[in-house]
Amino acid sequence: MKLARVGEPGLEKPAIIHTDGSIRDLSNVVRDISGQTLTPEGLQSLRSVDTGSLPLVDSDIRYGPCVGGVGKFICIGLNYADHAAESGAPVPTEPIIFMKATSAICGPNDTVLIPRGSVKTDWEVELGVVIGKPGKYIREADALAHVAGYCVINDISEREFQLERGGTWDKGKGCDTFGPIGPWMVTADEVSNPGDLEMWLEVDSKRYQHGSTRTMIFGIAQLISYVSRFMSLQSGDIISTGTPPGVGMGQKPPVYLKPGQVMRLGIEGLGEQQQRVAADA
Repeated sequence: MKLARVGEPGLEKPAIIHTDGSIRDLSNVVRDISGQTLTPEGLQSLRSVDTGSLPLVDSDIRYGPCVGGVGKFICIGLNYADHAAESGAPVPTEPIIFMKATSAICGPNDTVLIPRGSVKTDWEVELGVVIGKPGKYIREADALAHVAGYCVINDISEREFQLERGGTWDKGKGCDTFGPIGPWMVTADEVSNPGDLEMWLEVDSKRYQHGSTRTMIFGIAQLISYVSRFMSLQSGDIISTGTPPGVGMGQKPPVYLKPGQVMRLGIEGLGEQQQRVAADA
């Protein structure tokens, strides 16, 4: 299933993408694509719905973030060896965990705002893992059973805030609009091998990133198990699993986003995003 949330910001309603590509309204079936809906039981219930009988939604409607009510937006840093190299950082021996503010979450095609004082706003295409079954101290062998689905994430990052202003990475990762998610979540049963998906990102039609999840240092099951040692995972939590090389910081010389530019990005089988860049007021 491809599950989405559509409508104006703050007023999104749950939807499902029918096999013919049409958007169908799930409002009379579930309250949102969040929490209990994402558990194994909730998803199984949705599979019994005759999507063809659901009300049609205008195809021009805005896609919101594909998961609502996200409790934790967990990110993994430097999870591709070649990205670590272009960042001038050693390859991690354990996953690097940081948190992205949930207020950064926005729709996949919403405008990305360069924050006041920014000089190094950057891009990162990443595979998002949406937790379905809650748990803690999850065994690696059991980890994938805790996944509701997968989605595209653009982990927008302000590198000066992140790396040159003291403290942790969080201040360069959590600005408003720095977390486009979607357009939809593809349920785990329809992603045969999340560890082998092509991914790419372009700025103004120039391709900067082109990689694959198969070059992750720590795989999805490893990450879920590892993160669950330090915090319980709840339904609707998202883990953003790292980016392949080609970020702006890694160019020679570095290249950063400017107002008026357009990013396009996607992951094989999970859809595409497109964001215009603007200066925050």
